[in-house]
Amino acid sequence: MSIRTITATAVVLAALGALGAGYQAWTGGIPVDAVPAARGPIREYVDEEGKTRLPRTYLITMPFDGRILPIELEAGDCVAEGQVVARVVPEDLAVEVAEAEAVVARLEASIRENEDTRVERTVLQQSRQYVDSMDRTVEAGREQVKAGEAKLNFTERELARTRNLRERKAASAEELNRAELDAVQADAEYRQDVLIARALESLRAATALLPTAVEQYIARKELRVPVLKQEKAEAEARLRQVRLRQRRGTMASPVAGVVLRREVTNERRLAAGAVLLEIGRLDDLEVEAEVLSQEAIRIAPGQPVDLYGPAVGATPARGTVRRVEPAGYTKVSSLGVEQQRVIVVVTIHPSDSARLRAEGRLGVGYRVQVRITTSANPDALIVPRSALVRGPAGGWRIHVVRDGRARAQVIRVGLMNDERAAVTSGLREGDLVIPVPESDLADGVRVRPIAAPPPSPDEPAARPSAARDDR
Repeated sequence: MSIRTITATAVVLAALGALGAGYQAWTGGIPVDAVPAARGPIREYVDEEGKTRLPRTYLITMPFDGRILPIELEAGDCVAEGQVVARVVPEDLAVEVAEAEAVVARLEASIRENEDTRVERTVLQQSRQYVDSMDRTVEAGREQVKAGEAKLNFTERELARTRNLRERKAASAEELNRAELDAVQADAEYRQDVLIARALESLRAATALLPTAVEQYIARKELRVPVLKQEKAEAEARLRQVRLRQRRGTMASPVAGVVLRREVTNERRLAAGAVLLEIGRLDDLEVEAEVLSQEAIRIAPGQPVDLYGPAVGATPARGTVRRVEPAGYTKVSSLGVEQQRVIVVVTIHPSDSARLRAEGRLGVGYRVQVRITTSANPDALIVPRSALVRGPAGGWRIHVVRDGRARAQVIRVGLMNDERAAVTSGLREGDLVIPVPESDLADGVRVRPIAAPPPSPDEPAARPSAARDDR
């Protein structure tokens, strides 16, 4: 490029600059938007997406292996506390109860039978009397032996005397024969008495064991009673278990709530623990938000929260931070960036929760926007967040209109959010601030301020979703 060309270009630029200066002088300066710095409330917040959840749900499960009747309830149906929501086939349980009751009744009858020893004690008394009778009979047999022995001795003496008389021709042969016959009969009778006495002795020895046998039988029956009582206790425990199964077979809702999920519809056999229904209390609805860990350090329980978004409606709902989970986790964003996130749990204000339920807008697992207020100042000097620019040293600067010229002013910033910033020094109330300064706006250039709308209020409905800039 020649010197002549360069000179021509410089002349043109100078002419354009002069023309621009002349335009500014003729029009009063470059037109810029301007808003006055004003005092007002400001807050810092963390804005994230969250979803509704229930802190606790109630599962209706099979209490034992069995066959379930069809479940008529559907997801979304309201249930009252204590309302029957599912039932095991009652006939199966009735049969088990009847069997267990029959076993208990049989054992009770056996216990009564073994405790009743009236017949045995009557037999014992009779056997003792029989033994006494046998003792007397044995004594009588002994006396009979003595009598037979005496009779035998007498007949033997009579026979000897008759023989002496016959030898001396003093007795006849008939008398001798009669004496011999009497002696033979007496001997036979004596031998018979001895045999009878011995038989009675043997019989008495046998009958003497009869009371002992009866007593042993009674004792054995009495020993059987504790065993039967133990068996009865086991049978009663089994009966209680069966009756408990029968009661558990009728499953009721533990709370007044709504059916969230139904797993079983038709009648079928299921194993113990199989899930039938899931019930929750919408009154306990809360919100779970996944917050970046670097922002979670500014969040504490008790901080106010605004809930907004399509699921909430035009009127935001109020909430409070209930818990910040102590452990974070890694989550990959939609752009493939690994982020450390922390779960923050928010409770919904009871009146707003009731309103949302009455409107039928909010359920479990709904997406909402969560704005957690971490700091607030009710009376600060407020400027638009877009008016702040970084200075060469990294500090904050702002462009103000003074005496018809744009001036770069170094300031200090306090609380700041996506829309507003609080200036703590370097600015006065009423100063005109350029909300969106051009990048080539030079310090001292003449400007013509045009009134611009003030920064948006810190209301969630004003901006559905905002990403917070780093300071």
